[in-house]
Amino acid sequence: MLDFSVTFVITIINIIILYLILKAILFKPTTNFMADRVRRIQNSIDQAEKDKVTAQKLLEQYKKQLNNAEMEADAIIRFAKEQAELEREQILDNTKVEAGRILDAAQSKLEADRLAAMALFKAEAAALVLSAASRLVRRELSGAEQQRYAAEVLDNLVQDTINREKR
Repeated sequence: MLDFSVTFVITIINIIILYLILKAILFKPTTNFMADRVRRIQNSIDQAEKDKVTAQKLLEQYKKQLNNAEMEADAIIRFAKEQAELEREQILDNTKVEAGRILDAAQSKLEADRLAAMALFKAEAAALVLSAASRLVRRELSGAEQQRYAAEVLDNLVQDTINREKR
């Protein structure tokens, strides 16, 4: 049958010793390395899932902040437009008041100028009337009589002028 020689037994013992040495030196570290690698890969996958969830939350938060910022910007723009409209209306009101004041001042000045011109006209007309009357009468009137006569003539001229203007 089979003949087992000493070399065969030594070879078997060598193989068993080699197996034990390889198991101690190679198999155990390789198994540990593979288990560690599996653990690190699983941790990386778990961390990636956590990061993905965090990223989704941040994305939603940023979208809300962006939406809030847009709404706030719209509110600020709307407020600025309202303020601008109020300011425009205030400026227009101030301008109308100022224009009315300027118009009133101009009308007052025009009336004052008209009255001054009328007074000057009365004085010149009185002087002309007195000069013409004294030539006609060939006599000099006293100061009081001249003024009374001039006032009558001027009043008549003013009344005639006013009546002409009314027509």
